[in-house]
Amino acid sequence: METSLRARVRAGDPDAFRQLFDAYASAVHRHAVRMTGNWAMAEDVVSLTFLEAWRLRERMLDGDDSLRPWLLGIATNVTRNTTRAARRHQAVLSRVPPPAPVPDFADEVTQRLADTEELAAAQKALSTMRRGEREVFTLCVWEGLDAATAAEALGVAVGTVRARLSRARKRLRKLTELELDGRMGGIHGADRNRGAEGSTGQGAVQRPAAVGQIPDSCQKAARSMQEKKR
Repeated sequence: METSLRARVRAGDPDAFRQLFDAYASAVHRHAVRMTGNWAMAEDVVSLTFLEAWRLRERMLDGDDSLRPWLLGIATNVTRNTTRAARRHQAVLSRVPPPAPVPDFADEVTQRLADTEELAAAQKALSTMRRGEREVFTLCVWEGLDAATAAEALGVAVGTVRARLSRARKRLRKLTELELDGRMGGIHGADRNRGAEGSTGQGAVQRPAAVGQIPDSCQKAARSMQEKKR
């Protein structure tokens, strides 16, 4: 089926391309959300990815394997360009006076708050990685591609993918260890403060949160990543 779909898409069949979109749009969107940390930007990436796929359809390689890696490779390149453009746009906006206050519509986004917080936590951890490591991490760990398929999608050597993935795993593991150390330090500090309060009758001074803390969702990601490695 993939061979037939591949041939029809390459030939410019609109129905085949519509079928391609229906089959893989959700996978591309999920990948874009994880790469950008922004729901609206991810939707733009999906649109641009399939526009670019249509433009590049004649360069599609032969084969009977899934077209998902090909699309994810395009989406990764689109995300790079979109992110750079967003940074330039933000730089321009930072020089513009702030707009007038608008009404608070927080109730309308309450249901998405948890997902947004988890995504932000994951983005905080991913932001410490180099771009290449971040791209390999999302493709291999979150999207489940093997090293060879991810290498084909990114246009790099298999060894490069494996090296980047190894560095990404070590970096995320280190961040998780720092988080655990910070939490243990906070617990011991709280115990000491309670003891001081009981002996002096005065309230203990609250300590600031430990620098470099990573939320629980990132710890879960690290544990999942280690399980995959085993």
